[in-house]
Amino acid sequence: MAVPIAVLDCDLLLYGRGHRTLDRFKLEDVTDEYLVSTYGFPRQFICYLVDLLGATLSRPTQRSRAISPETQILAALGFYTSGSFQTRMGDAMGISQASMSRCVANVTEALVERASQFIHFPKDEATVQALKDDFYALAGMPGVLGVVDCTHVAIKAPNAEDLSYVNRKGLHSLNCLMVCDSRGVLLSAETHWPGSLPDCAVLEQAALTSQFETELHKDGWLLGDSSFLLRTWLMTPLHIPETPAEYRYNMAHSATHNVIERTFRTIRSRFRCLDGSKGTLQYSPEKSSHIILACCVLHNISLQHGLDVWSAPATGHMEQSEEEYEQMESVDSEACRVRQELLLTHFS
Repeated sequence: MAVPIAVLDCDLLLYGRGHRTLDRFKLEDVTDEYLVSTYGFPRQFICYLVDLLGATLSRPTQRSRAISPETQILAALGFYTSGSFQTRMGDAMGISQASMSRCVANVTEALVERASQFIHFPKDEATVQALKDDFYALAGMPGVLGVVDCTHVAIKAPNAEDLSYVNRKGLHSLNCLMVCDSRGVLLSAETHWPGSLPDCAVLEQAALTSQFETELHKDGWLLGDSSFLLRTWLMTPLHIPETPAEYRYNMAHSATHNVIERTFRTIRSRFRCLDGSKGTLQYSPEKSSHIILACCVLHNISLQHGLDVWSAPATGHMEQSEEEYEQMESVDSEACRVRQELLLTHFS
């Protein structure tokens, strides 16, 4: 009886004793246009990822050693950018849907291991000052170290703690807290928070808060919208501006904060696995969180490689922050003093 070799040889290679490499698909055999249309990225970017992740994906302890790092990376990029395993790339590379899923898991973990290498706040004074200068050039808001917001990514209903992932719209999701610079480069990404948590509660518990309260808020602050509480290191808009200075402050705040909304659009346009157009992420909350973080790492790497054109808004359903923007005025008198001083010094 004939056995379908296209699927069988992949799984034998993936789990069997052979040490050959599955290399039916080669980068040099296809055009740049094909790579971009199928995997979302040009040849140079893909080659960089092969160099970056190759050693990790070739570890002899991994069961996928028989599939080349190049093929694993292409399979993962295909999923991240299309949101589906059911694509023409499976046939092109000669691997099964199950093997593609394992490749995605391996590449995702390799990228997550390197998250701190690509997603972090600058440390040296010159780079921090350049960060502030770039933000100031946008709309005249001084001292800005980053803009912060949350966005929801839909996931399947988890087996445990089901209700904690149900957001205000009745959907299961992860609430992801992110900070970016003026170009949309992510400086912080916490992708694991349950969707039932409101933005203010996410920030209260986030590592980001601990960072800023202990080390990062010297002579600067983040900008957040009205779903967050005003803090000495987090400037929020005024609920009801009354003076010309307050109106100017709110306008500058809004124009600057808009950068992260554009960044969210870019991420979901580039990584369609997150935008909901192919359905929710069909993984546990932990694995879904890792996929989101892996896409964040790739987003930053793509900006490093000059792929920084703002993408057009996607038509999918990656949820923006769903707070009802009731004003959350701070009871922190020092935070109120800092904002008032900013108003008097720069907007009066």
